[in-house]
Amino acid sequence: MGSDTFWNNREQAQKHIDEANSLRKKLDPLTKSEKQLEEFKIMLELAEAEPFPVQTKMEKELEIELKNFLQEVETNELKVFLTGPHDKNNCILSINAGAGGTESCDWANMLLRMYQRWAESRGWEVEVTDALAGETAGIKSVTLLLTGENAYGFCKAERGVHRLVRISPFDSNKRRHTSFASVDAIAEIEETSSEISIPPSEFHVDTFRSGGKGGQNVNKVETAVRITHLPTGLVVASQTQRSQHQNRATAMKLLLSRIYAQRVDAQKAEMERFYGEKGSVSWGNQIRSYVFQPYRMVKDLRTGVETSDVQGVMDGNLDPFVNGWLRTGGPSKRMANVKDEED
Repeated sequence: MGSDTFWNNREQAQKHIDEANSLRKKLDPLTKSEKQLEEFKIMLELAEAEPFPVQTKMEKELEIELKNFLQEVETNELKVFLTGPHDKNNCILSINAGAGGTESCDWANMLLRMYQRWAESRGWEVEVTDALAGETAGIKSVTLLLTGENAYGFCKAERGVHRLVRISPFDSNKRRHTSFASVDAIAEIEETSSEISIPPSEFHVDTFRSGGKGGQNVNKVETAVRITHLPTGLVVASQTQRSQHQNRATAMKLLLSRIYAQRVDAQKAEMERFYGEKGSVSWGNQIRSYVFQPYRMVKDLRTGVETSDVQGVMDGNLDPFVNGWLRTGGPSKRMANVKDEED
């Protein structure tokens, strides 16, 4: 950046600046923590030199400050695990109800609420870009755009099948039901990205009237957009924006991101075949079980992290599961010996 020719190529220069800023965000908290640690050592020495009543008071104050300090260190430590090329990107999160009709649609809707609350607790913006309602209750599918720092890096821990066991509110006989829903997380890829481009001849655009909120314009004019990628058959849609232009831009971002994710998955599958592993992202491999009855427990089947605070989890307290997944190696660690505990 100090070179005389640095600004000769503005696009390349901006990439270097962004990379430098990203590195500073990782290094500055580390430098700050090192200074704080030295200060704690000095304060502890001063406390030990004080008379008993004063020493006890200072030690209690230090204990509170140390607890906050350790929480900050843990937060910064987790960011170090986010080393993927797109971990810092926004995330496109999709939820799809599995087999089971109304039960699974209701479960998908419960997961939607859970992820919305989790995202809001982390300070991310949440936008529903597309949704398909269930016939009786809940949703068949929904796509969210989560905008915030390291959104994809954290959300990718949720990719997989989520299983619910409960007494069905839709069953007059009050029997226990098992429902499934799949969650997919992909990094948002900008349309201007040099990593992937789609020739106009490879996609087809349809417009239709939106069925959602937004006033008379979205209901009377074909503002919703559906784009089909002809070579792969991938279909994306956006209908929540007020204009066709905005929906088209959103849909194109979704399409680019899905195509990129598909290529990454294909490369990953090839690597897993090479190493003799089973693909970890598939319908038959649930990553987490949520049991409401006969006992209450949420357990991550990849890491063993579990809690009896089911309501807290459904209200968005997902950090213990996500953090546990990141600490145990994340996507590089094979899902092994995952058992389906029916009872």
